[in-house]
Amino acid sequence: MKKVVFFLFELLQIKTDEVSIQFVSEKRISQLHALFFQDPTPTDCITFPIDPIPYKPNGYHLLGEIFICPKIAKQYAEKYHINPFEELCRYVVHGVLHLIGFEDERPDLRAQMKRKENACLRHLRQRGLLEPN
Repeated sequence: MKKVVFFLFELLQIKTDEVSIQFVSEKRISQLHALFFQDPTPTDCITFPIDPIPYKPNGYHLLGEIFICPKIAKQYAEKYHINPFEELCRYVVHGVLHLIGFEDERPDLRAQMKRKENACLRHLRQRGLLEPN
């Protein structure tokens, strides 16, 4: 997954000192979802932007935090007969896009974000990075 993240940051030209990506249980993602979004149901990915883009080199830059539930990715992958690792990578891409300002609340913004997400996944696939090592 580290190679996926480094390639993604290069592809999107993201400069930062740190990003936190945590893979958490269904229970933990439900707790976070309830605490911050008043919805106790499990979800796939939650993001918290911290330092805004663009990167300012005169200090430490923490882009933000991404919480991903691998169990949700696995369930979705099984339901739709897709590669579970690729689905997990999709959540990483989705989370990173949120951290750099993409939104998905409205249908038009969701469509724009989905196009960018799919483009990133195409690049990852071309590099052979969507298969687990």
